[in-house]
Amino acid sequence: MVETQIPHGGNLEEARRLFPDAPEPWVDLSTGINPIAYPMPALPASSFERLPTPDAHADLEAAAAEAYGATDAAGVVAAPGTQILISLLPHLRPRSKVAVLGPTYAEHAQAWRGAGHEVVEIFSPDDDHETDVLVIVNPNNPDGRILQRRTLVDLASRLHRRGGWLVVDEAFADFDSGETIVPSLPNGIIVLRSFGKTYGLAGIRLGFAIAQPAIAGLVRAALGPWVVAGPAIEVGRMALRDGQWRVAAAEARARDAVRLDKLLRHVVGAASMGTILYRLIESPAAADLFTHLGKCGIWTRRFREDPNRLRLGLPGSDEAWLRLEAAFADFAD
Repeated sequence: MVETQIPHGGNLEEARRLFPDAPEPWVDLSTGINPIAYPMPALPASSFERLPTPDAHADLEAAAAEAYGATDAAGVVAAPGTQILISLLPHLRPRSKVAVLGPTYAEHAQAWRGAGHEVVEIFSPDDDHETDVLVIVNPNNPDGRILQRRTLVDLASRLHRRGGWLVVDEAFADFDSGETIVPSLPNGIIVLRSFGKTYGLAGIRLGFAIAQPAIAGLVRAALGPWVVAGPAIEVGRMALRDGQWRVAAAEARARDAVRLDKLLRHVVGAASMGTILYRLIESPAAADLFTHLGKCGIWTRRFREDPNRLRLGLPGSDEAWLRLEAAFADFAD
């Protein structure tokens, strides 16, 4: 079976094809990545020249456990990005019935379906369907829906009793962490956490699976040795232990999200949804706004299956804010 490639944000080649006369440089608001990145530290030459040591890898996972509130670093597994983990998990179970709480990040359903599992999309966590695996993105991408921790614990217990898994993708939970399940991690649950989105370093390719040690061991064994590059280990363990930067970044991006909400409400008259790192509108004007912004050299995230939706990330500079404000003002006239 040939899988259809799912469109994602960040594809400026597509932006230039659609809007060849747009001014450069592009303002890329099509992703949910922190536009103001963690300051890259100077890296030792050895991180490039030698294979990572087991101790360094273990220290990265310990740093992640501290940052995410995990009680046992043995249950934290580092990987080269959460996308690898999304693709890997379906191969760690026999053929199962899988429910994905949607609409949500499409790679989850495609990964399980591509590995031969039966996949159904549900629209409420109460739609059990006697599934073996339930996948939930929390906060949800793209609308920001959040399920409470108590609900997740109950779902995990129900699935665990029949030998199932609850997979919770917390890719955007660092800045919207009120209901993270990690500190009270029950049996049968696998949490995915993204490093690159929060720290604005998507190219580092770093993510984590967090579970009870038995399931974490399955993931670790499937990944194999030296799975995370030496430079990513060095950057990751330093950034993850910089709690002061993370708190300051969360506060600053929250202010940016409020600023963007005000602009969107003025332009389209609709309230925004989403997470701190991106905002989503639902409006009949969404498709026209996407086209207008594209002609202004501002790339946003459209949804072909729902043209009334448009997602915008946060501008990362005064110049980007000014260009967005000017484009919005021109659209409103």
